[in-house]
Amino acid sequence: MLESLKNLNSYEAFKYFKEMNQIPRGSGNEKAVSDWLVAFAKKHNLEVIQDEALNVIIKKPGTKGYENAPTVILQGHMDMVCEKNLDTVHDFEKDPIKFIVDGDFLRADGTTLGADDGIAVAFCLAILASDDIPHPPLEVLITTEEETGMGGAIAVDPKNLSGRYLINIDSEEEGKLLVSCAGGVRELIKLPIKWEDAPYDYVTYLVKIRGLKGGHSGMEINKYRGNSNKLMARFLNDLESAIDFKVASLNGGAKMNAIPREFDAVILVKDENKVALEEKVKEWNAIFKNELQAQDPDVSLTFEEHERVTKVFSDETASKAIMTLLIIPNGIQTMSMAIEGLVESSTNIGVVTTEEDKIVFESALRSSVKTLKYEIAERGKAIAKLVGAEIEFLSDYPEWQYNPDSKLREICLKVYKDMYGKDAQIDAIHAGLECGLLGDKFNGQLDMISMGPNLYDVHTPDEHLSISSAERMWNYLIEVLKEIK
Repeated sequence: MLESLKNLNSYEAFKYFKEMNQIPRGSGNEKAVSDWLVAFAKKHNLEVIQDEALNVIIKKPGTKGYENAPTVILQGHMDMVCEKNLDTVHDFEKDPIKFIVDGDFLRADGTTLGADDGIAVAFCLAILASDDIPHPPLEVLITTEEETGMGGAIAVDPKNLSGRYLINIDSEEEGKLLVSCAGGVRELIKLPIKWEDAPYDYVTYLVKIRGLKGGHSGMEINKYRGNSNKLMARFLNDLESAIDFKVASLNGGAKMNAIPREFDAVILVKDENKVALEEKVKEWNAIFKNELQAQDPDVSLTFEEHERVTKVFSDETASKAIMTLLIIPNGIQTMSMAIEGLVESSTNIGVVTTEEDKIVFESALRSSVKTLKYEIAERGKAIAKLVGAEIEFLSDYPEWQYNPDSKLREICLKVYKDMYGKDAQIDAIHAGLECGLLGDKFNGQLDMISMGPNLYDVHTPDEHLSISSAERMWNYLIEVLKEIK
């Protein structure tokens, strides 16, 4: 399928991207792809380091005339978000990603594409393998577990890197150079479950939310898309005031850093209340369609009979679970007053999971202001205390502050203007980039910038990459490297 791209300068990069996507590489499952990267380096006689976190660093000397140029770190991550449509048969533990060339777009067949951030890895490998691309000394840093808390970047040993210019290739909008990003933390509220025997005279139903678009919980939080976890909370809260019902399980969302698209609630209702349940479902289905008609017109709330269950939450557990989900912070919390249109702080209740002894509410908290990130966390602590739950914070990573004296930024701006006759846009991003963590490790001594081609609907099965944009970004990156002498 990629044969149609042979006329592109970036064709070799696309070939590496396809080869990489034959290997399962969901976050936490990167051993095979990490070993593949090591094998690539050895095949090309390049120095390589693989650390305990499976991060890979590949080093290549500068080409002729660039031997004494400053070393540049090219950086991306090898893991991907594994999402698929319900009707797609795909095992992310063993099946390759199936590519589809659709006009100017490269997409997958009912799954995430993995261009976030596989295209960065592909660019780096094509540069490392080339014999005719002029460049300064390079240190290619490919990290693990970026999508689940930046575990790889946390484990990077700065002693293994000598470069002080860092080009991160994990942005999703061509012509926009990122110079700052939000920090974040993963919040888990764990509500204990008191189980009871299911009443014999109740009928079991599955209440479902489907049809939401979802999306990246940082990049697309400003689109006000429906969050299936919050929508189900509103429905169940209203239902609780209308009829008696029992709850057997609550499960919504798939990834902490993705806006959740689906929710399954297993509830038990007396047969005499089935009509009332049906009326409430119709009422709230209409409410959701009205509220989300612009951003999520295909949203649906439905119910169907379900196989009988033997255990249910106690009424107290059920009420606390619904209350927690109803009041937990979600969405934009503050907007930046310094950069117009920039979301400053947000939170996303991404996953709700019923386990054997507890219900886990997992949120992604983000802010470009450290104290505001922790303010949201304090509200989480208050909720946990209110309902008698435990709370845990994981993968706390720092923000990346703007550097007013960046030489790398000036080089990138100059090259963009020379190539395209217009100015690149300098911007900040309300999402976690590894630049924040890496900059912190080097005590602010890294001169960094982030760039990338046009990517759409990342973290969803609709993810697609603009082929022409990737070609332009490839050409641009090559020219930037030429300019660093």
